[in-house]
Amino acid sequence: MAATTIVREEAERFGRLASDWWDPNGRSAMLHKLNPVRLKYVRDQIDQHWQCDECSRTPLEGRTALDVGCGAGLLTEPLARLGARATGVDASPEVIEIARAHAASVGLDIDYRVGDVQQLEGQFDLVTAMEVIEHVADPAAFIAALAARLARGGLLILSTPNATAWSKLLMIAVAEGLGHIPRGTHEFDKFVPPERMKQLFAGAGLKCLDVEGVAWSPSRGLHLSDDLRLNYLVSAIRA
Repeated sequence: MAATTIVREEAERFGRLASDWWDPNGRSAMLHKLNPVRLKYVRDQIDQHWQCDECSRTPLEGRTALDVGCGAGLLTEPLARLGARATGVDASPEVIEIARAHAASVGLDIDYRVGDVQQLEGQFDLVTAMEVIEHVADPAAFIAALAARLARGGLLILSTPNATAWSKLLMIAVAEGLGHIPRGTHEFDKFVPPERMKQLFAGAGLKCLDVEGVAWSPSRGLHLSDDLRLNYLVSAIRA
């Protein structure tokens, strides 16, 4: 396994976005639009995997959660509110500083760490990595590192752009071109299609449970869909 999957230039790029990460109208506005969609999927998968009461406000009570590439905590904080003992790890010290400050300001106890998932110890019931794999140096090593952190009986959830002409058009040509996403955020050659993701899972001893698309339309905005062309979420367990 590679010593690290972190691409230093990527970490520095996201670090420069730290100051307004929690501003829904700032440079990370697209993440704010995407986050409710991701959370709906995460909650659905949690309820199915652990057979939780769909009405429960804390389905992760008594469980641990690791959010990899957590940024300033847009997903990590909701995981904590769902009852998890939450840990967030990110390669950028700037975003972790913002994450810690924001969690403290809203009264959440989250263990935020600067570093690489490959250097972490311990295992977690839920492991998430949202919009991260397309920014790492070695996707196979990254998935293997996530698998190593997943406890037996645990659940892994990822999201990432699909490698299609549609995602290239909307995410790079349009979204980055018009400034909705900071320029240079994505490299199309690093996008991972679902078929390749399943292969990476199998190579790391994981079994894919579910794949669901994130689509966009003028009337609905970003939403869960059977259409995988733009972006997708995927869940897995130990094989």
